[in-house]
Amino acid sequence: MGKGSGFVSRMVRKLTSDVSDLDAEDLSADSARSGCHLAGNCGGSGEAITVKGRLRSVEICPRDSVATLEAELFDGTDGVTLVWMGRRRIPGIEPGRTLRASGRVAVRDGRKVIYNPYYELQRAP
Repeated sequence: MGKGSGFVSRMVRKLTSDVSDLDAEDLSADSARSGCHLAGNCGGSGEAITVKGRLRSVEICPRDSVATLEAELFDGTDGVTLVWMGRRRIPGIEPGRTLRASGRVAVRDGRKVIYNPYYELQRAP
């Protein structure tokens, strides 16, 4: 009965839970399986991290005279803003795309930020 009741409880949970909650759980589980840091656990400014998740938004932000490309990466626990200085467009960096990014985390306006991250585009899980 233990095996069957586990299956039934998982199915009931999947049928009654919010889709965004289930998606966040899948993203965080995939990130943890791949050996990446969970954004929700990172807090130290200057800490070298590798995160994996899905891009929620991508926008060009002209700051004074230097344009920056900013993308919010969500791994199911928290968001990290990826900032490429002096870039207006990077092929493959678009909302909905899954990627792995590495760099030193900083805190800007209360948000986690990685400037000019090393990144790898990933296949969707």
